[in-house]
Amino acid sequence: MDTERRSFDPEFRAGAVRIVQETGRPVAQVARDLGINQYTLHNWVKKDRLAGSGGNGGGALSKSSKGSGLSESEREELARLRRQKAEMARRHAEERAAWEAERAQLEMERDVLKRSVVLWVKEAEGR
Repeated sequence: MDTERRSFDPEFRAGAVRIVQETGRPVAQVARDLGINQYTLHNWVKKDRLAGSGGNGGGALSKSSKGSGLSESEREELARLRRQKAEMARRHAEERAAWEAERAQLEMERDVLKRSVVLWVKEAEGR
């Protein structure tokens, strides 16, 4: 099998990463549209995020293209939406933990009731 390794110029990589970040479309869909392997694009996006500053979603590629993509108001709205998303994720995690605790409590009560019924039936049969 004779496979030739394709190489992509930095502008193409930056553009592909920017499409994923700005449109919010799935990596697989963008990769299909561009005719590249989804894992290749995933690696580019991951590398850009790691190169960025502390997990706010904007990597080195998006920082270097500030003037070419979004206006100041759009960047502010994007930052606001990212903060809102982080807050919603935090609340969801808290609610999920509370639901899990409640579920564990209810399961314990159910198990106690099952044992009680078994003991009650045994006692009733003994009479």
